[in-house]
Amino acid sequence: MSHKTAKHEKHEKHEEQTRPKHPVANEDSAQAAFASYAAPLVDVAIDSAQALDQDTSPETLHKLRVSLRRLRSLWWAFQPLLEEGENGRERALYKYLAAAAGKTRDWDILIELLNQDDVAKDIKPRLEEARGGALATSRETLSNADIKHLLREALASAGREINTSPARVSLNRFAQKRVAASEKSLKKRVKRAAHAKRSNYTAFHDVRKAGKKLRYLLEFFEPVLKADKKGGQARTLKRLKQIQKRFGKLNDIVASEMLLHDNAALLADSGDPDAARRWLGKERKRRMRSAAALLRKM
Repeated sequence: MSHKTAKHEKHEKHEEQTRPKHPVANEDSAQAAFASYAAPLVDVAIDSAQALDQDTSPETLHKLRVSLRRLRSLWWAFQPLLEEGENGRERALYKYLAAAAGKTRDWDILIELLNQDDVAKDIKPRLEEARGGALATSRETLSNADIKHLLREALASAGREINTSPARVSLNRFAQKRVAASEKSLKKRVKRAAHAKRSNYTAFHDVRKAGKKLRYLLEFFEPVLKADKKGGQARTLKRLKQIQKRFGKLNDIVASEMLLHDNAALLADSGDPDAARRWLGKERKRRMRSAAALLRKM
């Protein structure tokens, strides 16, 4: 198995580990179903954050980030049932915590990329040192944030608010509307990126984010969506995984280029960092072409 394939399969495994596995009956209301979606994700995020005390591997950090991203998408899905200001603050919290873990994860990605073509021999010790510093900062930030308390309180607060209203909303109908809204958002971003210049990475990045959100929503609501749409959902999920894989590879390169640029002084006297920059630049162009080719098929 190639290094690239093994890496992708690891990430898919972590995606599956945080995927909801609790089908909710069609007759349930959206309000009643909220906690059954949110509580398992909160548990995974807390467990992953606590695991960082002993396990600082890239896999643990990735699992934490995925669970926080899923939580952010879930809060977006239930936005119509939540107070706008509070919902925005809680989604910002998940983004902040994921970014804290991401500071270390970005170094892991850069190191993994450069190891593929062995272009980081001279600068690898410095990269590992920088990764160690970022890890210390990530752990301190996450520890000070008291994730367990924050996430439990966010879950309890949202649960209280959602169940305050006496009016009940059909989960099936609610899920269809939220998935449709997410699909509309993705189509809009695909259209924008299809007409964007290759240098406009932001447009491509927006497609990746919108695709990931839709994938998470389909996985959340898959058991309660109409049976006659199951085949279409399976095809859509397959397409979304293609987007996530191909656009994710592009994002890894762009983020790694930025990381090297922002830490130029750190690597100035360590081997030949320019060789790494040149390799990343070539990879960015290749992966941009690959992402653009996928857009044309959508």
